[in-house]
Amino acid sequence: MVKTASPSIFLTPQWQRAWWEQFGGGDELLLWGLRRGGALVGLAPMHRRGDTIEFLGDTDLFDYHDFILGPEAREVFYPALVEFLSGLEWRTLDLRSLPAHSATLPWLQKLCGGLGYRVAVEEEDVAPGLELPPTWDQYLASLRKKDRHELRRKLRRLETAGPYRIVQGGADTLDQDADNLLRLMETSREDKRRFLTMERAEFFRRSFAAMAQLDALRLFFLELNGEPVAAVACFDYGGRRFLYNSGYDTRYSALSVGLLLKALCIKDAIERGLGYFDFLRGEESYKYHLGAQDLALRRLVVTRA
Repeated sequence: MVKTASPSIFLTPQWQRAWWEQFGGGDELLLWGLRRGGALVGLAPMHRRGDTIEFLGDTDLFDYHDFILGPEAREVFYPALVEFLSGLEWRTLDLRSLPAHSATLPWLQKLCGGLGYRVAVEEEDVAPGLELPPTWDQYLASLRKKDRHELRRKLRRLETAGPYRIVQGGADTLDQDADNLLRLMETSREDKRRFLTMERAEFFRRSFAAMAQLDALRLFFLELNGEPVAAVACFDYGGRRFLYNSGYDTRYSALSVGLLLKALCIKDAIERGLGYFDFLRGEESYKYHLGAQDLALRRLVVTRA
């Protein structure tokens, strides 16, 4: 596995294989790697749809994309990649969900522009996240006064609603835990119910199993009076916690069970010594109430004349 400057579960072979096995039918797989001295120093996981080359994985299930390489390989990797791509038949190279700090953006702008290709970069979305302090108290102190007050008030209200506990799923209960998460996702919002097609639900199961093998999967449930009322799917990878998806029982909306479980997942991440909590793609307001700051995601489109 090539070590990258910004580790992400979306760049692991396990995640990308799960997506390809579920959704790759009909496309042409393009896996290109660069070796130096017998060692793999960079990897470009792509596929071709018609006359367009893209990263593996659609944006509905991948929050980040990029080529896989360390900083020391940039000067050899990107020129070799562009040389490889220039020998293929395509009209559009469409690279989505690149973090704003990705080296792919300046390198491909320069190299592809130098070949006379049209290169456009546009703002695609944001992926809010927050640097985690050493303690929960320091985290609370970092929140805006109103947000800190509201979070504490909601936690006190939950405590008076009945006995609750946070339960983390395990490998031996993965199937049941996935069922509960998907059920709570479907019932929490209409857009999530529409999103969860049979194919996507199957991908969730595949990817959860793959991430469990990496010891990266963290499924959390908030149980109130013995009943699961909220669920969160997280991945711990590369010193970060990625909040991938969530759901809750709308009968308990007044208790803010969805928000509180996310806050308690932040607390757990701090206690585990993780350095960053990534809320992933989207501008949902709760992320900012919990202290997140935006990371821009960009789309780079290269077009041959």
